[in-house]
Amino acid sequence: MQRLVFKLLMVALVLGLSLPGMAQAAKAPKGSVNLVYVEWSSEVASTNVVKALLEQAGYTVEITPVSAAAMWQAVASDNTVDGMVAAWLPTTHGHYLDKVKDKVEDLGPNLTGTRIGLVVPEYVTIRSIDELNANADKFKGQIVGIDPGAGLMSKTETAIKEYALDKLTVMEGSGATMTAALADAVKNKQWVVVTGWTPHWKFAKWPLKYLEDPKNVFGGDEFINTIVRKDLKKDKPEVHAILDRFEWTPEDMAAVMISIEDGMAPEAAAKKWLAAHPDKVKAWLGQ
Repeated sequence: MQRLVFKLLMVALVLGLSLPGMAQAAKAPKGSVNLVYVEWSSEVASTNVVKALLEQAGYTVEITPVSAAAMWQAVASDNTVDGMVAAWLPTTHGHYLDKVKDKVEDLGPNLTGTRIGLVVPEYVTIRSIDELNANADKFKGQIVGIDPGAGLMSKTETAIKEYALDKLTVMEGSGATMTAALADAVKNKQWVVVTGWTPHWKFAKWPLKYLEDPKNVFGGDEFINTIVRKDLKKDKPEVHAILDRFEWTPEDMAAVMISIEDGMAPEAAAKKWLAAHPDKVKAWLGQ
């Protein structure tokens, strides 16, 4: 035993390292991974969970929030961006996928059971989008939207045309301004209509409902896919395999979103969720 310790000390001296330094060298990151995402509450949750997962696997991970259009373009054309777990399909981001489908690899759904549409508080008495125009004054003539590059916003503009909603305009903003407007209206029992998607923490916080969409502008059930760059499997096979195995439920995602909404930092909320779900972590890591 004394001989072994002596040999290790000699090696450390030769390499100019202390023993703790040698241990750190043994745990050096396997490499870097760059992910992009749209800064929606759902994608903040999923991207931070995947970041923490890949860090557990030994990688240094950088995540960058961008617009939806930039997210798709980055994965398709920027070889330094490895992928994203935020592709809402087939409706919301379908037009982006059509443009770059030959330049990316679609790993399939990481979450199913999502939905987009126009959302009102349950106390609002109308049931369908085609009733909005007749009640435009009660909604102050506006639909409260999110960032202008979102696919949900383009679908809302399509709904304005398809349903001839000439008495309403779509107000651009962000996820935060949308939920702030919703919170203020609910507090004062006022009528409000917002662009909405599931999963989102607002459905757990307030009684809300989707307006019926008889023209099917917003499509039916959606799913969220993982999209990676073409050469990822060749360049980083383990990262490709982990991203390919990543799949969870709306309830899983909602738990992380609620922690963030309650004030926890996204990275901390992701690590907390992973610590509470070791079986899923092992499965995703292929252990």
